[in-house]
Amino acid sequence: MTTALFLALAVSTAATASATAADLFNNAQGRFAAGDTRGALADIGGAVASEPGDTNALALQAIYADAVGDLITREAALIRLGALDSAKRAGVDNMLNAIRIASFTPPNPLPAIQGPSTAIIVLGYGLLPDGTMRPELVNRLWATVVQSWVSPLSPIIVTGGNPRNGITEAAAMQGWLQSHGVPASRIHAEHRAGSTVGNVLNSVPLARSLGAGGAIIVTSANHIRRATVDFTVAGLPVVGAMSAVTSAGQLIAELKPLTKSQQLGMYRDAIKVFGIPSRY
Repeated sequence: MTTALFLALAVSTAATASATAADLFNNAQGRFAAGDTRGALADIGGAVASEPGDTNALALQAIYADAVGDLITREAALIRLGALDSAKRAGVDNMLNAIRIASFTPPNPLPAIQGPSTAIIVLGYGLLPDGTMRPELVNRLWATVVQSWVSPLSPIIVTGGNPRNGITEAAAMQGWLQSHGVPASRIHAEHRAGSTVGNVLNSVPLARSLGAGGAIIVTSANHIRRATVDFTVAGLPVVGAMSAVTSAGQLIAELKPLTKSQQLGMYRDAIKVFGIPSRY
């Protein structure tokens, strides 16, 4: 074999190995998004074996292992991640701890007493085609009014894009709150978010710009756990979470701790908020 041919084969083999690691990473993310947690863990394990210094892959290996209950793989991945990037290891620890706490914390329909350094953040909900609000969102706003009474100095952030008939969720919420006695000066609107992850990534910097070091989250009972995890992962401590509850039955239905399969939405969102790419 000539030297030139040997070098060409070596370059080709290295490129193939690199592409395979990226493919495994992408496959893992796709499988996890589809709910195939064990398949995702197997694929990300292959990516880590091919690229042992890839901290994103190691972080996902720890997260996926936690999702399937594989504690040995989780701890091994965390140890390796910590040796390479202690800050990312701390972030993954924070994420997994937030998911564990949220999974065992039932929704709370009661307001929290806080001061001006805590923002009340109200998450949007899809509007009707004519731009009017659905009952689900109105329920969140009634809860917000109560929370605003209890914490009269806290700024209020309404977050939600997805315009209908030229009206964003945030604009609809802003107008409703003002019409129900909340001073306009207290309300700060975030009009771009199209998802819970967007709510978090867009409203956290806004809250900090208002001098808030913590948040009271207002959303529906079946959404509060996921939202709380996302804000925690984004680095804004959640010091209160008020669930909009329309009936005792709705609250009772959310009291049980979440199973691993029910936690998947929290894992998926938290990965995005944490900043791990969905694809290489």
